[in-house]
Amino acid sequence: MRRILLQRVTKTFDGVTAVDGLDLDVAAGEVFGLLGPNGAGKTTTIRTILGIYGPDSGRIDYGNGGTGLSKDRIGYLPEERGLYPKMRVMDLLVFLGEIKSLSRSEAAGRAGEWLERMGLSEWSNRRVDQLSKGMQQKLQFIATVIHDPDLLILDEPFSGLDPINVAVLKEIMQTLTSEGKILIFSTHQMEDAEALCDRICLINRGRKVLEGTVTELKSLYTRNRLRIAFHGSDDFLKDTNLVRHVENHGNHVEVELQPAADPGDLLRQALTDAQVQRFEVSEPSLRDIFLMAVGGEDSGDNQDE
Repeated sequence: MRRILLQRVTKTFDGVTAVDGLDLDVAAGEVFGLLGPNGAGKTTTIRTILGIYGPDSGRIDYGNGGTGLSKDRIGYLPEERGLYPKMRVMDLLVFLGEIKSLSRSEAAGRAGEWLERMGLSEWSNRRVDQLSKGMQQKLQFIATVIHDPDLLILDEPFSGLDPINVAVLKEIMQTLTSEGKILIFSTHQMEDAEALCDRICLINRGRKVLEGTVTELKSLYTRNRLRIAFHGSDDFLKDTNLVRHVENHGNHVEVELQPAADPGDLLRQALTDAQVQRFEVSEPSLRDIFLMAVGGEDSGDNQDE
């Protein structure tokens, strides 16, 4: 399986459109970030890819002639934990491995390897509810990958993890993509998405708002953001025909220009009103882009995450 292709996929619930004509092309060997505010349609999109929901219209191509995707080839880590708290760690992993068509011995062997890799070997005979939140998250990740799936969908995989274990998990995710896995990563943590994703799709109200590499998305917004240090009057910042938003950071200001504004026009005004020490185009973070793209919009009545 080399890619997953969504073409004009739409899904509604009780008259509310959760996913609206969505196109996605997710290739193997990359970390694909599926981002959006609460209610954007991320969960419905994921469940439709997984086959939990069927699209009302449009199609999903798994690269195998449209025959669907065997659940044995999928690894899904949901945001909410789905572990059995009274089971022992090793018994749980063997059970889940057998559900995914592994033999008992094969599941036990893989479980032991993953527990060692994730630093949980000494907890293998403990009950799940005796593990910390972070340990349970690592256990759920193991349950997601134990059967060596072709498609991995990870929803907030770093929840409850300390920085050291976040780094370990990021390294494993990159290793999995280098092995040719398809990996879809959903998160609200823009810094993680910016650092980890090869490509990103931002959706809002069930529709695609932006898609591309982090570099491509930043290039769309860079011209509209400035960093300015100056002494004197700030009257030039009050021209609403040029300036959309200003953040004062003490020794400099961050300026978001109106969409059609020319930075040169603001510079000319700044030189008239003040003594300019620095005037430069500021590269926005992915969080800045997220806020500019959807921050001013209401996500609607859809309760999908």
